Amino acid sequence: MLKAIRRTFAALTVTILAFRAVASLLSWVEKQDESVADTWVDEDEFEDA
Repeated sequence: MLKAIRRTFAALTVTILAFRAVASLLSWVEKQDESVADTWVDEDEFEDA
């Protein structure tokens, strides 16, 4: 019985950590997309000039 409770708690912990990791990764990717878009716009402006 105690072993089942420990496994359930461990599975729940891993699930929560995985969810936080994915959310953090998506947040980082979103920030990277914004900065890459600004960089491409700057390069296009330099090419036109």
